[in-house]
Parts: sequence; C-alpha cells; structure tokens
Amino acid sequence: MSRVYNFSAGPAVLPEEVLREAAEEMLDYKGSGMSVMEMSHRSKVYDGIIKEAEADLRELMGIPDNYKVLFLQGGASQQFAMIPMNLMKHKKAAYIVTGQWAKKAFQEAQNYGQAVKVASSEDETFSYIPDCSDLDIPEDADYVYICENNTIYGTKYKTLPNTKGHTLVADVSSCFLSEPVDVSKYGIIYGGVQKNIGPAGVVIVVIREDLITEDTLPGTPTMLKYKTHADADSLYNTPPAYGIYICGKVFQWLKKQGGLTAMKQHNEEKAKILYDFLDGSSMFRGTVRKEDRSLMNVPFVTGDKELDAKFVKEAEAAGFVNLKGHRTVGGMRASIYNAMPKEGVEQLVAFMKKFEEENQ
Repeated sequence: MSRVYNFSAGPAVLPEEVLREAAEEMLDYKGSGMSVMEMSHRSKVYDGIIKEAEADLRELMGIPDNYKVLFLQGGASQQFAMIPMNLMKHKKAAYIVTGQWAKKAFQEAQNYGQAVKVASSEDETFSYIPDCSDLDIPEDADYVYICENNTIYGTKYKTLPNTKGHTLVADVSSCFLSEPVDVSKYGIIYGGVQKNIGPAGVVIVVIREDLITEDTLPGTPTMLKYKTHADADSLYNTPPAYGIYICGKVFQWLKKQGGLTAMKQHNEEKAKILYDFLDGSSMFRGTVRKEDRSLMNVPFVTGDKELDAKFVKEAEAAGFVNLKGHRTVGGMRASIYNAMPKEGVEQLVAFMKKFEEENQ
C-alpha cells in the first residue's frame, strides 16, 4: 500500500523522513538497547531528548529567555481551564470568538470568572476575522484570548488584536510553526501538537515567566498549575515521552527545511495553488473572506450536498483522504500543514479539475 495524501485536520500528516527515522530507532534508540517508548523519563538519555527538543523549539521560534517552554498533556482543551485558573487574578478576561475552539474556551472561562466576549464572527458562520484594532476591552481584564488560526472555519488573524496593554493569550494549535512568530507579543502562546508538529497527546505552552505564580484560583489542582510544571522542567510527572521525542524530530526537520521563514514561503506557495483554483472554479468555492484565509486549513463547497459527498467519496478512492468538512460547516476541507508536500496540493487540484469537468 503506498502512502495516501492525508488532508486530515488532526491528527495529521507528519514528515515521512521523521516517520522513517522513528521506525529505524523503534527497537534501539542510539545504542541504548531500548525504544524511547520504554525509557524512563528520568533517565540521562531521555533528559537529552527533551532538552534538545526544547532548545530546537526555542531556536525555531526565537523564544526570549524570560519565557518557559512546557510540554504538557490534556490537549488544547485542558488549557481552556488552566489559563483562567492561573491568570484570572481579577476574575475577568476578554475573549474574541472566531470559531468553535475560541467559543469553547470562552464558555469554559465562565466557570472561573467573568468572561467578556469583546468581538465575534459567529454572525457569518465564523467566515471572517473581526476588526480588532479598537475593541472595548475592560480595564481590569486579566488577559485577552484568541484562537489564532481556526481549523474548522479556515480563518487566520493576519494582524494581532490591539489588546490595549493587556496580556495576549493565543491558541495556535493549527498554525504552530507554520510561519515566523514574535513570541514577545504574547503572554502565552500554546497549541496541541497533533495538527502541525507531532502525534496527539502533547500540548506545548510557551509562557512568560511573570505569569507563572503560586497565586492561582483557590482549588486549582497541583497538576493544573503552570508553576508545578515550570519548576520541574515538564518532568513533574511522566510526560508524553514518545510524543515529545517525535516533536523533537519534527523541530529538527523544520530546521533542515530552513526554519520558519522558509516554511512560510512553502506554505504560501501551497495555499496559493489551491486558492487560485477555487477562485477560478465554476463548481467549487472557498467559504472564507479572502483577506482572512488560513494557509493551513482550506474549507470549500460546491453548494450541493450530494455533489460534495460524491466528491469526497471519489477523492478518497483516488488517494486523497480526510477531505470531508467539519460537521458544523459541511462541504470539504483540505488541511495542508507543513508536512503536506506541494505535489499533494497540485495533485488534489488536478483531481478537482477533472471532477469538475466530469460533473458539470
């Protein structure tokens, strides 16, 4: 069986080179006589793996020295609670709701204090990013929260919100490491890795040190305090050790590709192939306002549910898998993360052209 072109939104495609390397090391990691899966997280060998992964991530993102890198569990969804538990000192935070995950984070925060929705694009099925240049942010808000790239709806902030001096917290799960980033603009930048970096089970949190304190909301579990993990260098308990090892391999692969500047160029080229086709097609159309389009997730429709279903079925038979859109949007969605090769997008567009000709 040859490998398919996997357009899944996550867990998603990983670089083939990384998978082959991991396969070669599966039974014996660098002469240790065992797999990374079997290794104590307290061992010298594993300590080298997690430290190298952190160093490579710091280099890729240009993470300033006053930020900690935490490799945690519980996915982005656990951060929806962990963020207010650790940051809501005045019991108030501002949320910009641009999709399902931002909405879930906003709802979760209501358990811990007053979550104020300062902007939303729900009025048009989250198909755009609202203007965030002059929002009515409460003076005593502890932070402003965004989901920077919306996996389901295919939108992406091109300009960060004007937080008016408040700490910015961003979920970057589906655009993590897809382009250069100025970490200093954020208090916390975090994401689940299963879309653009590694296997499911790891969430990476990059957090400014002044936000890591003992002063959390009453009743915050030990495991949900950033300080617990920061003080123990992500080894307070057994971390998702194998997942972190794969992330580390992806970081090295990204460095080999030329880092995040090269990745951005590569991603723009890929996305342009698909968006240009959608813009000129008489059958398919994109669902997102042009200036807010994501480079990672591209939703599109024909306008006919039966035709959409036929397309998804025939695409799968042709080796283009996981193109069905999210149930809340319908249609199709191609997730074209870092590891999706350019030829995967070219082949998909060729297939779409053929389908259009045969089904007019």
